[in-house]
Amino acid sequence: MLLPATGNSASMATKIPAEKSGKCQCETHHSKSILYQILNKEHGSETKRHQQHCSPHCCERSKGCPCLDRRRVVLKTPEATCRRASEVLLKTSTFIRNLPSFYHMPWEDQFVLIQQNWAPLFVLGMAQEGVDFDLREIPTTSLLEKILLNQSSTAMNELGSSSPGASFTEVQKMKNLLWKFWDLDISGKEYAYLKGIILFNSECHVLKCLPYVQSLQQEAQKALMEFISTTFHGSLSRFALILQLITSLRDIDADAIEELFFRPILVEATLNVLLLETLYVKPDWL
Repeated sequence: MLLPATGNSASMATKIPAEKSGKCQCETHHSKSILYQILNKEHGSETKRHQQHCSPHCCERSKGCPCLDRRRVVLKTPEATCRRASEVLLKTSTFIRNLPSFYHMPWEDQFVLIQQNWAPLFVLGMAQEGVDFDLREIPTTSLLEKILLNQSSTAMNELGSSSPGASFTEVQKMKNLLWKFWDLDISGKEYAYLKGIILFNSECHVLKCLPYVQSLQQEAQKALMEFISTTFHGSLSRFALILQLITSLRDIDADAIEELFFRPILVEATLNVLLLETLYVKPDWL
């Protein structure tokens, strides 16, 4: 039964920490707090922007601001992991290079397919090679620390814009997807068919030879379905699960992959251009 709030209960309610109430700490300021007035004066625009773009539960699993989508991470063992990631990238380019049907297309279509699909192909290669990795979170400097250290607004903006590392949310999404592939124990043939389905992406409507690409994707899907039906005694539930994973692969953030695994190597270059150079399909104007 719901009871009316008494004076004591109302007073106790105001003492509930933000993390237990399910609200972001950005929304729990006290108007009479001198510290709040200082912070609000220096950081009012950022707080307003945060409240506009964060849902009420965006900080539910966070210890405080910045929220999960603002946390940045790097590899705990970058040298070993980046080496394995580079090997995966090389094997991905080798797979594409061994597909005559890919080189039968105009170079413009090859460029589009690489640009649009290198990220899911790379993650699929990470899954096939069993590449797992540990992360280390980059500590962030709180607003109060910046104020006490006499950092100017310009310095704070530069610090925020040049923050290293990849988005924790995007990287965690990738790790969760890798584990889903490993739980299904995908075979080598299934991985090959999956790579064909992803590379020949019929959703790239700007392709000059779109019908040809659509036919190649349909062939890969049919081959995968027949293999699963034969190997797993006619059960198509596995086929449906794998197709769902393909959809999730396309949601992986390519920028997070570059930042986490390849930024120290590439510097200003991008992976799709690097792949094009490796495959000898780079046009003269790049």
